[in-house]
Amino acid sequence: MIGTSLVSHTDTPVTSAPAEGYDAYSIQQKWQARWAEADPFRAGGADDKRPRKFVLGMFPYPSGDLHMGHAENYAYVDVVARFWRHRGYNVLNPIGWDSFGLPAENAAIKGGAGSDPREWTYANIAQHKKSFREYGSSYDWSRILHTSDPEYYRWNQWLFQRLYERGLAYRKASPVNWCPNDQTVLANEQVVDGHCERCGAEVVKKNLTQWYFKITDYADRLLDDLNQLEGFWPQKVLRMQRNWIGRSVGADIDFEIEGRADKVTVFSTRPDTLHGATFMVVAPDSDLAAELAAGSTAEVRMRFQDYLERVQRETDIERQSTDRPKTGVFLDRFAINPVNGDRLPIWAADYVLADYGHGAVMAVPAHDQRDLDFARAFDLPVKVVVDTTAPITGAIPVIELDDDGVPIDPGPVETLSDVDPARTGIALTGEGRLINSGSLDGLSKRNAIARIIEQLEAAGTGRAAKSYRLRDWLISRQRFWGTPIPMIHTEDGRIVPVPDDQLPLELPDARGLDLKPRGTSPLGGATEWMKTTDPETGEPALRDPDTMDTFVDSSWYFLRFLAPNDPTQAFPSAEANRWAPVDSYIGGVEHAILHLLYARFITKVLFDMGLIDFTEPFTSLVNQGMVLLGGSKMSKSKGNLVEFASSMIDPGADASRVAMVFAGPVEDDINWEDVSTTGAQKFLARAWRVAKDVSSEPDAIWAEGDLSLRRVTHRLLADAPGLVEQTKFNVVVARLMELVNATRKVIDSGAGRADPAVREAAEATAMILDLFAPHLAEEMWQILGYEGFVGLVPWRTADPTLLVEETVTAIIQVDGKVRGTLQVPARIDAAELERLARADEKVVRALGDREITRTVVRPPKVVSFSTH
Repeated sequence: MIGTSLVSHTDTPVTSAPAEGYDAYSIQQKWQARWAEADPFRAGGADDKRPRKFVLGMFPYPSGDLHMGHAENYAYVDVVARFWRHRGYNVLNPIGWDSFGLPAENAAIKGGAGSDPREWTYANIAQHKKSFREYGSSYDWSRILHTSDPEYYRWNQWLFQRLYERGLAYRKASPVNWCPNDQTVLANEQVVDGHCERCGAEVVKKNLTQWYFKITDYADRLLDDLNQLEGFWPQKVLRMQRNWIGRSVGADIDFEIEGRADKVTVFSTRPDTLHGATFMVVAPDSDLAAELAAGSTAEVRMRFQDYLERVQRETDIERQSTDRPKTGVFLDRFAINPVNGDRLPIWAADYVLADYGHGAVMAVPAHDQRDLDFARAFDLPVKVVVDTTAPITGAIPVIELDDDGVPIDPGPVETLSDVDPARTGIALTGEGRLINSGSLDGLSKRNAIARIIEQLEAAGTGRAAKSYRLRDWLISRQRFWGTPIPMIHTEDGRIVPVPDDQLPLELPDARGLDLKPRGTSPLGGATEWMKTTDPETGEPALRDPDTMDTFVDSSWYFLRFLAPNDPTQAFPSAEANRWAPVDSYIGGVEHAILHLLYARFITKVLFDMGLIDFTEPFTSLVNQGMVLLGGSKMSKSKGNLVEFASSMIDPGADASRVAMVFAGPVEDDINWEDVSTTGAQKFLARAWRVAKDVSSEPDAIWAEGDLSLRRVTHRLLADAPGLVEQTKFNVVVARLMELVNATRKVIDSGAGRADPAVREAAEATAMILDLFAPHLAEEMWQILGYEGFVGLVPWRTADPTLLVEETVTAIIQVDGKVRGTLQVPARIDAAELERLARADEKVVRALGDREITRTVVRPPKVVSFSTH
């Protein structure tokens, strides 16, 4: 899911000169060893009575080591996990690897004969684990999973069988995105500007028989349940999900085709305009287009075939573009309009997609811009059936007056001839009243839609319907390194599931296979592996040679973390209902559509199976911005990386984490050139020196300390939780810097080292710093005389009496300009504040002999006088 890029590594520490005795690397090694020994971040079991929090970062893809783009994401995950532990929660924060996929297979192909994707994958996972430990990530290391382990993908296969039993997994032939270089099917999001995201080859359409999950059965629930996530998911992501599902409400209308026994059904969101249909358009790559062309003349068949080959080189996005010239082929066939008997010429045109609606549309050029553009390109008739100049509300028109109160002549009233689409080239898509539509004439759009649906249903030629942009989930991949599809093809043509007791169906040894892309799955070349028997008859049979889309792996992995080593079930329902859904899910916005959509779909299927008691997988979603270098997102392919492993040595994990978090708001992109690890090092060194300079004992009575410093400490203790929950992590770091500076000021004032308020501030600094720089936080905690881990210390409670400001600075303005300030009690009332402001000498001089005409008082901070 979160891809990584290969970088070089070194085990030899090369550090900068320690800042006045602060040795970040030694501190880092010391505490990593102690965490590894004590395993302090393991989630509590069923007998743990603390409230629970499930914190999860989108798991990484192991295509090498991590880079600083990933460091940002996993720093945020750790901030949230550590925060909730301090707040008294039993926190589950696991880590796993999305370890199937094309990069590992390509690496094995590049390695030549005898190479195995497993070796490359698990070597990279080992490096990831090392880097995460060096980063100080507070994972529950007892719950690791790898999706390429048979112990994991067994349950992918089990899930496939359950969907198959429920009619949600099926096989069909259809056009798919095909990369001729990688010789594999691509998901829509893997096609960028018509080219393969990975290799850059031009993508084509190819008809293949593939396996699908019937996600469209859940379209309404996937759309409607987004309302549950309002306020918890970013609006951008909710909008993208809604647009991807794309529900349209309208009618299915049945058209007769001359010379064809079966009618053709067309979906329309504007059935009220049916009288204005002047032609029909079918998708050129649909079965219907091929059938209609086959029944036409030889010349039409030839023109159609040439056009189809051209269209198959286009992407769906290109075909849907509104700024392209319209193209098409007349099929010399006609449809009959069911409401008026008009003969409608049928065209094949690329702006209609085979998998939208029924692959055919009724064209109403007067009221649809794409249809109008097509009609004008091919000189087809345009018939207006909605008069958009006719008033539909009965509202009284507004009469504008000039400066003398005389009505302004509005000019000539707009008439229908003024906006005729055939002349203007602009379709009439607004509200209006029906015309040229028989019994619908005079009705508004809304009423006309209801009336025409009634008429169609009565005549048996149509019905109310919905259509969706969402398509069923294509899960077949012609690759080796993925979950084998657990189906068997029998000699008599049946397709039957592999029995559950024969799962997992494991991959064969890759070293004996040719993994190079060739249009069919490499598994087909594993002759002995392909051979099996029909579980029903015992007769010889063949396995399915395709593997599953890796989005299947990531659609339910959060549940496997609840019992990653359980050999008896995918996950225990009791644990799922105890821990899930995930409370905080953190990762990149690039997964805003498909990964999240598929996870939501599988969650709803599992709910319907009675295995879980919730319907949405992730309660709260946080999308971090990208880390940019040279103006582009960090990636291996672009060669713009900052190595993760080397940064763990110099400037060190803590400085890297603090610098990343402090660089800006979570959701904003960060330019690496603006990230100051040097500034972070200096801040951490100051914090370390504060702890070293504390001379009071742990049992010091804080109330006897410096009052102003105590106020700074307690305001941060009070404010930080809200800031963290709002993901304003950079603000918390800034406030920590203020606290360290305030503490340093008291220390340097003389006898300040022994001041109990200094110890209190240092302890609060260590506890809050644990969120961002955990190695130094532990070191400070030990320096301050405590045993145990500061990462497990309960959050200190702020003293409310220290949160009340005794005095504040009030600003006094005269005609918008600041003319004076006053130190006043924080609880001063408006009358007293105005009296003091009027008596201030500077204000008196500024007013002179002018009369105050308006006064605004906002106690305790602002008084504003106006004199004009």
